[in-house]
Formats: sequence, C-alpha cells, structure tokens
Amino acid sequence: MVSRIGILTGGGDCPGLNAAIRAVVRRADQANVMTFGFAAGWRGVLDASVEQLTLSSTRGLLHRGGTILGTSRVDPYREPDGVARIAQALDVHRLDGLVVIGGEGTLSAATRLADEGIPIVGIPKTIDNDVAATELTIGFLTAVRTATEAVDRLHSTAESHNRVMVLEVMGRHAGWIATYAGMAGGADAILVPEVPFDMEAVGRHLRHRAGSGRDFSIVVVAEGALPREGTMEVPEPPKDEFGRPRLGGIGHAIAHEIEHRTGFPARVTILGHVQRGGSPTPMDRVLATRMGVEAAELAMAGTWGRMTAFEHHEVVPVALADATAELKTVPASLYRVAETFFG
Repeated sequence: MVSRIGILTGGGDCPGLNAAIRAVVRRADQANVMTFGFAAGWRGVLDASVEQLTLSSTRGLLHRGGTILGTSRVDPYREPDGVARIAQALDVHRLDGLVVIGGEGTLSAATRLADEGIPIVGIPKTIDNDVAATELTIGFLTAVRTATEAVDRLHSTAESHNRVMVLEVMGRHAGWIATYAGMAGGADAILVPEVPFDMEAVGRHLRHRAGSGRDFSIVVVAEGALPREGTMEVPEPPKDEFGRPRLGGIGHAIAHEIEHRTGFPARVTILGHVQRGGSPTPMDRVLATRMGVEAAELAMAGTWGRMTAFEHHEVVPVALADATAELKTVPASLYRVAETFFG
C-alpha cells in the first residue's frame, strides 16, 4: 500500500508548476498519503534533500508562477552512481515512488529510471509543448498568451514607423509557440524549426505587402529556426554545459537580411525568459490541477511508469516510454493553415 510519495520539478520553470504540486498534495492528503518535495529537480533526489509538503505549505499556489520546489537541469545519468543514489534516497525517506514534473529532458531520464525499476509517474510541463503522447503540456498556453500579447503590441509600433518587426520566441526544436502566437497575433510570416526558411521568399512576402499599401510587417521566428541550406549564413551558436547549442539571436540575423534584401527598416524583439514567467492562464491552472490529481491517483494505485496526458479534453495515463520516444513537432497540416495568412 502506497503511503509516502515524493515530488520534484525539473528542467526549465514554467507557469502552472505550483498548481500541479498543489493538486498532488491535495489529492494525496484526501487518501491519508504523505507527500514530500525534493529541492532543485534531480539534484534534490541525488542529495536526498527532502521536505514534507502539507495542505498548509501548498496554499495560495494556484496563481503563482515558478515552482516552490526549485528546479535544475541536472541529469542523474551524468552524475556518479546516479541511479543508485536515487534508489537510496527513496529508501532513506521510505518513499513508495516519485511524481516527476518535467519536460522532454526530465521525463526522458524518468523513463530510463522507470525501466531500471524506480517507481515513477510523470507530469508533462514545458512551454515548448514538444512532449509526445499529449496534446498540451503545462505552461504552453501561458507562454502563447505572453507571445501573442507581444505580437499585438508590436503591431502598433510597426504601423506607426512603417517598419518590419521581428519577434523571436522560444522553441529549440519545435515551433509551437511561434505558430500559435503568430496565428493568434496575425503575423505576416512565421519561421519554425520544422520548416527551413528561404529568406528570399520571406523578402518577397514583405515586398508584396508593401506593394499592396501595407507598409509594415510582423515576422515571428522560433529561436531554433534555420534557413534552407545555402540561402543564408548563420553563425555557429556557442554550446552550453551539456554540449547543446545555446540558442537565441536568430532574430537579429533575420532582421539584417530583411534590411539587406528589401531595404525596409527592421527591428528585433527577443522575448526570452519572459515567456516562462508570470501567473498561469486559467487553462494552464486547470490543466495542471487535473494532471496533478491524475498523477496522485496513479501513484497511490501503484501504477508506475506512466505519464498524465491531455487527449480529446480528457486527462489519461500513457506509457512514459511512449511520451519520450520522440519530440512532438508542429505538423505540416497546421503550418499550412498558418501559411494561408503569410504575405
């Protein structure tokens, strides 16, 4: 019988994490199951740094951004004796299993750990919305709201100065934020990692608008977007501590090319970490709450190796392995809808 559950939040922060924590604690408390929070993601589990979570300590969290548990990008498989230390932390604190709230990286580690016998239930959170087997991830809709508001605000200054405004949003390998915010905000071009772009075609779009009497344009670009091979030079990005490209700045290169190819003045706004912060939208609060309750119920039933997923307006369990088998990218059918409004 399950009586003690651990919780951690890993990877980048996003709105809705606290709502999910609150929901797990609330549902577990109803069944007299104790919950414990690990600080700073997998780092807290590796260090066996744990604190009991109660109804009192999780009150007032629903609207708060960030995570009261803290987070990190620590990968237990990059740490000495990582798997053994995690198993030991669960044993020391007499925990029956873990609820892991994370994105693709955190949940990929969770999948490997589950395969090695660590009892885990996952909850998907990432503003990039790139976790497979779920239609939505916690944090995505709030990030889209923030990016859409930026597009709306840039419209007025673009029109006032007859400029091209380039808005760079997050999206390393998947252009969900760019596509949704670009469509919602009425962008005139949306550039995403899934579809290598041709700057000459972008320039033609903008010149066509100008020739039709529309002397301003909005271009939304995901940070991971790349040009079609041989069409534009892009500097090699520096690497982070994990050897991954440190993205950010493609917007400046695109603005430079727009000015060079069209003669139109172009300005850049890089939205950056603003997309991660702030209060979650009502939909993200509800999604996080539903996923938190479902995760608690799966854990209390001893149904490990699963992740909560949003499918057809329902929150259902799916296999962790299915959720992390591949990245969920923007489908061609959705991008074709967005292309209807380019130019």
